[in-house]
Amino acid sequence: MGDEARRSRYSVSVRRMPRSQPLVASWRPYECGTAEGKGGFGRFLKTYGWRVYAVPILAVITALVVFDTATRPAEPIVPGGRTLAASEDSTGTQVDGGSDTLSENPAKPIDLKIPTADLPKGGTYTESGQGTYHAVQGSGPKVGTGRLHTYTIEVEDGIDPASYAGDDSFETMVRETLANPRSWSWDGKNALQRVDASFPNPSFRVSLTTPGTARRADVCGFQIAYETSCYRSSFDKRVVINLARWVRGAMAFEGDMTGYRQYAINHEVGHALGWQHVGCLDNGAIAPVMMQQTFGVSNDFVARLNDLPGGDRGKVPADGKVCKPGSWPSPAP
Repeated sequence: MGDEARRSRYSVSVRRMPRSQPLVASWRPYECGTAEGKGGFGRFLKTYGWRVYAVPILAVITALVVFDTATRPAEPIVPGGRTLAASEDSTGTQVDGGSDTLSENPAKPIDLKIPTADLPKGGTYTESGQGTYHAVQGSGPKVGTGRLHTYTIEVEDGIDPASYAGDDSFETMVRETLANPRSWSWDGKNALQRVDASFPNPSFRVSLTTPGTARRADVCGFQIAYETSCYRSSFDKRVVINLARWVRGAMAFEGDMTGYRQYAINHEVGHALGWQHVGCLDNGAIAPVMMQQTFGVSNDFVARLNDLPGGDRGKVPADGKVCKPGSWPSPAP
């Protein structure tokens, strides 16, 4: 073909291109006019297209998932057959709960009758205080190993000291309970230290509190008509010990005031450390300290509480198990 014919053919090709069509390069490598595009790899790309890139990526992702599954530690088993998350221990209590308020009360008012939840008869106590607190002076050594948790001991202003034998008596019970090797330092994971009011930002505040203050919606609440204690992080990180229960105890403890007070301290401090409610694990055994023993040691009663709106539905089965009262986190008697 002559030069003039070739120029004419090229000119026709250019004139036939739509003016609206942009000039773009092809994404598909096999269309390139290189030697590689014309070789075996180019034909391979032409045949399989995007799969050439996707398959290796998927293979890498699959390998990573298999490796993670194979190397993940096995989940321990709680007595009774339930699998246990890594943040739990053999009592079935959950660590690092994110709830602001941890209390026996459900979220909404309920007309519920549980015979073992009634406040026992006993001594008198101040119904309502001033809603402010004073710290009991004093401090103590660190007890235990592991993560350190500092705490103050405080009493609500306006309480008649005759009902609880005064600040020193309350301070002694709290300090000696938390220093006991059966308390939360038992497994070597937590250390506790009592500090005074000058210590900046303690981990929590163990606070003797009148029922009138404890019933407030911004403290423990009073959705069911039973006096209770609680932990409220937004209320200055207070472990709220209800004065009515401190004076009279709970039916399940059958007049054992020392045992009940130790339980109340350990239970609510357990919430401050991130532990959740559980039920009786074995019929006739000592109750876990995170069981709601203020209301009773029968799973049937606790399950009724948990199944209420706002409760921990399904966490405690109504299986007829009944435990003996227990005051300590340590599983040893």
